[in-house]
Amino acid sequence: MTTLSAALLLFLILDPLGNIPVFLGLLKPLPGHRRRVVLARELLIALAVLFIFLWGGQYLLELMHLRQESVSIAGGIVLFLIGLKMIFPSGEGMFGDVPDGEPFIVPMAIPLVAGPSGMAAVMLLAAQEPGRMADWSLALTLAWLGTAVILFSATFLYKVLGMRVLMAVERLMGMLLVALSVQMLLDGVATYLGVAHGQ
Repeated sequence: MTTLSAALLLFLILDPLGNIPVFLGLLKPLPGHRRRVVLARELLIALAVLFIFLWGGQYLLELMHLRQESVSIAGGIVLFLIGLKMIFPSGEGMFGDVPDGEPFIVPMAIPLVAGPSGMAAVMLLAAQEPGRMADWSLALTLAWLGTAVILFSATFLYKVLGMRVLMAVERLMGMLLVALSVQMLLDGVATYLGVAHGQ
């Protein structure tokens, strides 16, 4: 996987367009300047969490004695389910009810930006090719920057594109994520079968 394809994968998982309505609803009670401060804080927290899982996740996998193909198959299943939720969203939203008041860590940083699928994806990247941590760090940074730009432009995009266009784009991103997840799942199965056949 190239750095750009990894960045695209992570960008799709972070799902900034799908998060626009939720973020706007959470930030609506706050004054304009405070919205930007809270958004920047939550995005930085999410980035820090994802970097922790990127750099420390492989040690966690070793501690639990998980093989690379197991993580690839599990990651593919998780991403497949997230992609399905993007294509067929439920009435209560992807993550259900959210607490009142100014958001802090939950739900904006975790799980809306740094969700289980994002954590699994960065752990998978690190486990598959640990020698390319600089590439994966760059990919995560690019995906995060794209997410930050979109979320800081949320009000403008919501006014210009409207809810229907945002929903259509999110469903398209969900389709791409489902395709990527199936490929990840097939790669994991192929690796497992190859190892088993070699034994």
